[in-house]
Amino acid sequence: MLTKRFRTVALAGVGSLALSGCFLSPGQFTSELELMKDGSFAYRYDGEIQMLALSKLAEMGSETDEPFEAACLDDDYEARECTSAEIAEQKREWDAEAESRRARKKRKAEQMKAFLGGIDPSDPDAAQELAEKLERQRGWNTVEYKGDGLFEVDFAISGRLTHDFSFPTIERFAMANTFVSVILRDQRQVRIDAPGFAAKGNGNPMQGMVAGMAGLADLSPKDEETPPRIAIAEGRFSIVTDGRILANNTDAGPSHHSGDQVLTWEITPRTEQPPMALISFD
Repeated sequence: MLTKRFRTVALAGVGSLALSGCFLSPGQFTSELELMKDGSFAYRYDGEIQMLALSKLAEMGSETDEPFEAACLDDDYEARECTSAEIAEQKREWDAEAESRRARKKRKAEQMKAFLGGIDPSDPDAAQELAEKLERQRGWNTVEYKGDGLFEVDFAISGRLTHDFSFPTIERFAMANTFVSVILRDQRQVRIDAPGFAAKGNGNPMQGMVAGMAGLADLSPKDEETPPRIAIAEGRFSIVTDGRILANNTDAGPSHHSGDQVLTWEITPRTEQPPMALISFD
């Protein structure tokens, strides 16, 4: 059985990942990309997106939020009851480090605020502020906050594919991991990658870490604080095109519908390889 201390350390590791960039994760979703020879494109994402920076992970993984708790091991590295002297010594060390913990917490808060484009994740209204900010951007039709950093979104955009495209992008955010990218190549070729839709393996190692944390949450003692919900990518991603498909990593290849070709990937927690396709419009 996992101890609260062990779970806190593991959650802090995911919090560090969030600080290294804007860690976004898809949950339940459907997504479709349409690419046509006439240069038109359309993209839609309907479903969940989780932002770990706004979930309970940051709070649970914060060393300064944890009350003092002595921990002692025997010669076999098994937990044992501490003596009064050991408790007193560990408490003195804990108190001596109080200032450095406060400074570290303040530094992390400032870093997180910078990554979130000025939004303070400790503010109770931060999630609603972010939802309103997203709805001001083109394509984000509805953004509803569900708690634990989880948003239900309806995103749809269309236009002419005259430049590269990626989803999601958020105004003033320092960086964000990509769910889907569309890269234009010479000779009228387009490369599509969807690294955010791989639940594990080398397609998206950060998503794999989150999947592991979901497993840890399931193993947590029931009498301790309820861990946050962890969103795991699960849904369907499709590409519709009238171009020539040069390469793809679907299981069955393209199907045909109304004269167009359709590539479909079923995304589950067992998906290892991110969707990929190369299409020519010559």
